[in-house]
Amino acid sequence: MQVILALDAGTTNVKAILVDREANVLARSSVPLTIDFPKGGWVEQSAQEVWHAARQALEGCLAQSGGHQLAALGISNQRETLVAWNRGTGEPVGPCIVWQCRRSAEICQALRQKGFEETIRAKTGLQVDPLFPASKIQWLLENRPDVRKLAEAGGLCLGTVDAWLVWNLTGGKRFVTDFSNASRTQLFNLAKGAWDPELLTLFGVPSSALPEVVASNEPLEDATFSAGKVIPICGILGDSHAALLGHGVLERGKVKATYGTGSSLMTLCESPGGGEKGISSTIAWKFDRIQYAYEGNITVTGSGLSWALALTGFKDLEAAVKLATELEDNGGVYFVPALAGLGAPHWDERARGAIVGLSFGARKEHVVRAALEAIAFQVKDVFDAMQQAAGARLEALLADGGASKNDWLMQFQADVIDRPVLRSQTAELSGLGAAFAAGLGCGFWSSTEEVTKVVASHDEFNPGREESDRKRLVRRWNGAVVSVKSYGLMQFD
Repeated sequence: MQVILALDAGTTNVKAILVDREANVLARSSVPLTIDFPKGGWVEQSAQEVWHAARQALEGCLAQSGGHQLAALGISNQRETLVAWNRGTGEPVGPCIVWQCRRSAEICQALRQKGFEETIRAKTGLQVDPLFPASKIQWLLENRPDVRKLAEAGGLCLGTVDAWLVWNLTGGKRFVTDFSNASRTQLFNLAKGAWDPELLTLFGVPSSALPEVVASNEPLEDATFSAGKVIPICGILGDSHAALLGHGVLERGKVKATYGTGSSLMTLCESPGGGEKGISSTIAWKFDRIQYAYEGNITVTGSGLSWALALTGFKDLEAAVKLATELEDNGGVYFVPALAGLGAPHWDERARGAIVGLSFGARKEHVVRAALEAIAFQVKDVFDAMQQAAGARLEALLADGGASKNDWLMQFQADVIDRPVLRSQTAELSGLGAAFAAGLGCGFWSSTEEVTKVVASHDEFNPGREESDRKRLVRRWNGAVVSVKSYGLMQFD
């Protein structure tokens, strides 16, 4: 039987799955990744560790493949993380600068002060923020003379994680990225579908250092594995885009939320223009044509819960969450996890996290409860802004990702957005979307219509909270956010 091998290179784990024609996951393998925080606001990973983990996950899945025939390999990846390496040696020139890293905040602030924000947003659909690779590249070239010298000599490769993985999987034969990942760099002109010369000049990025941009389902070079096994790479998608495809969203009016280290909401739209200032425009994918989307990125969701657990001394996530959700209510405690600034729809890198509403009656379980609720409140903020950008009512939220496994959170999410939440029954949804892209590239599935017929079913959570209670919770959350943003302003006085 023919199957698709898919790799999902996330921030905290690299996963591989085998998928059959009915979108059943036949085998899975996962390898954890470490994250480093060398300075306040800095977030790094070892590029070599990312590659070795990817290789290990893929080999682990292949070991379970039995007599199945491997038709193609698809890749999904954490997107805005920057990898820089030497074109001649293939060695990284330093750690990956992870998407959460805020080291380029001053560069972004300078761009705003010089009046470039609207020009950048008009071309790329993205707010000026350290999240995106463009300012990370500028920081790297300004602060690492050796890297700048390598770039001037034409020997530097700059890419997101997909480009790094394809480079290594093909033995350096292909230096490519797909349209979805390119659209997240803040160097890509959405309307023209190409690297933008004006933006390259603005951020000081040499075009020679950037990858070729290919379709999301374009057959590429073969990847070679142990025992001489060869598998063609036929699909690349950023993880959020892959999750959207994994849900089977191929028409406007549906929105998905991926609950991970951070979170992303995405819904399809007709063109790259318009939308609210707090919501980004992006490219969902390019198959036969470019498909545009609106997106809202939340910087800290699952990682905020992990931080709260460490702060409170809980060792076991499931036990802590159980205790927190068994409380009668949140005790008036709210946690705004602006640990790396606030993403959509606020886009305030100066904001810093806070726990508000503490009293003598507050316990550590209330803090965990507040961190869990904060995930849902932040998703609601983006959901509301995205609905305004789309100019139409969003009828439901399609959920996936690690935290979506928690039934209490999904019910609370439905209550605060006052819409049904439909949770995918496939845990590895980004991997499944990558498999769909690769399968479309190699003819495993003949069309996107065929893909929609094999999408997994969903668990449904319907809103049931009293309207007055919902409004009270949301009003107090909004007040907590205002206090956090005010404190951020005071830090920069």
